[in-house]
Amino acid sequence: MSPQPRRPDPLITQAAAEWHALHRQGELSPSQQARFMEWLLATPDHLREYLAIGRVASELGAALRALPSEAPAPLATPPRHDNVVALPVRHAPPRPARGNAVPRPWTRLATAAALVLALGTGAQLAWPRTAHYVTAHGAPRTLTLPDGTVAHLNAQSALSTRYTLFGRKVVLEQGQASFVVAAERRPFTVRAAGLQVRDIGTTFDVSLLREQARIGVVEGRVQVSADDDNGRVLADLRAGQSARIDYHDHDVRVASEDAEAITGWWRQRIVFRDEPLRDVADQFNRLNTMRVTVDEAAGALRLTGNLAAGDVDSLQAFLQQQPGLRTTLAHDGIQVRANTQAPTRR
Repeated sequence: MSPQPRRPDPLITQAAAEWHALHRQGELSPSQQARFMEWLLATPDHLREYLAIGRVASELGAALRALPSEAPAPLATPPRHDNVVALPVRHAPPRPARGNAVPRPWTRLATAAALVLALGTGAQLAWPRTAHYVTAHGAPRTLTLPDGTVAHLNAQSALSTRYTLFGRKVVLEQGQASFVVAAERRPFTVRAAGLQVRDIGTTFDVSLLREQARIGVVEGRVQVSADDDNGRVLADLRAGQSARIDYHDHDVRVASEDAEAITGWWRQRIVFRDEPLRDVADQFNRLNTMRVTVDEAAGALRLTGNLAAGDVDSLQAFLQQQPGLRTTLAHDGIQVRANTQAPTRR
């Protein structure tokens, strides 16, 4: 008794069909070609299944070409004189000679159906899928993107997504978002304020502040580049690092930053390390109806702290402890001004 042939892994078949569809569309880019070769040589099963998909596609093309170009002409029938209708005579097709068998039509149809099913996922991925997400004041939310990536979107933030066969692209239009990126072959990039953040298997955060963008890495690695024709790399960040990049001149400052500071806002915490008070106030104002307003001099003061996002009383007490500030509680929030009478440090 001959052994049963091993059934191919459906995931390998799907990947082989996607790569075959890409090759059919045209020449691959250098990066795509490198990824294809890496996949192809990873295991003999990949090469075997890719060649099988090619054979099926070739058989499908041959089967379609073998179909008659037009239907045969109907047989002539004598004139009708009563209610008897003459039926055409069916001629049995000649049997092929033994040893020179021709595949039956249903076999080719089954092969074609298998190819269509295999390529179905690739075709679905090739069709661009776009979405737009917006959060209101005081209402952050967590999203699951089509590939399984989890996106934490802060309050008063907006982002757009575009998924194709070639990549996963996100545009952060305003506010702040963190991404726990699903592992996949397609590259994952985030564009924000003239920057492009390329994920290299990671969890990271992007925040658009008043004068600069802040990118922090919790796990893995990201590469930040200018989103222009030059595309020069501005920062290469590992876990526990953050970069602050000015909007105008792309000046970069890289510093160490722990995960709590980067992702604290997921847990309704405002964690700030040597940050201008104006940026700290913006974080509170996203989440509270009581607003914190600061004048220009007070807003430039850099502070460090860790407070509950909804605890305005604790924020007021924290600010009152700062010798360089004067705080006033109003009906709609806290007004903060620089204390010009504060003693000057020598």
